[in-house]
Amino acid sequence: MDEEAGGNQEGDAALAAQNSVLVQIARPYASALFDLAESENQLASVETSLSDISRLIGESDDFARFLRSPVITGDAKADALGALLAKATTNSLVANFLKLVAKNGRLFALDQIIVGFRELAAKARGEVTADVTSATPLTGAQVADLAETLKAKIGKTVTLNQFVDSSLIGGLQVKVGSQMIDSSLKTKLAAMKIAMKEVG
Repeated sequence: MDEEAGGNQEGDAALAAQNSVLVQIARPYASALFDLAESENQLASVETSLSDISRLIGESDDFARFLRSPVITGDAKADALGALLAKATTNSLVANFLKLVAKNGRLFALDQIIVGFRELAAKARGEVTADVTSATPLTGAQVADLAETLKAKIGKTVTLNQFVDSSLIGGLQVKVGSQMIDSSLKTKLAAMKIAMKEVG
């Protein structure tokens, strides 16, 4: 095995460990928000607001950096979020929840909190969730087409968690549960590179 492949495996292992920690941090927050939204009969409204925030994170590098910055204090983030949310029509439960997450210094895990909430909401509706990663944010029409395609393949309604990864060359990475349904050119190129090394 060459050094580059070894480095990639170490990088993947570090990323998996980081994601595992994020999931552990996110789970109780997602669960608490889900329970509150359910008890207040606001599941749909909360989920819509979270989708809007998720889209904003994907579309704005500045906003994503702000959420993850270790330099900005939790209180400063809470104040800035409060000002931002006051201008938007965000569900009040979500607005208060985000301020709490900011004060607790956990905004860096917001993506995972949203994913966790949407999985709980989908499960409550008897739906399946899929993680979709694309090079650029998907349009509404593309999301609808993908959801229909997955529904036809799986036989259940599918809720999509969307992520943006600008390093993807083309196509999509779609993960349903632990199953990867991959049409990403980046993955195909990596596989070709490995195959070529084996031939050489």
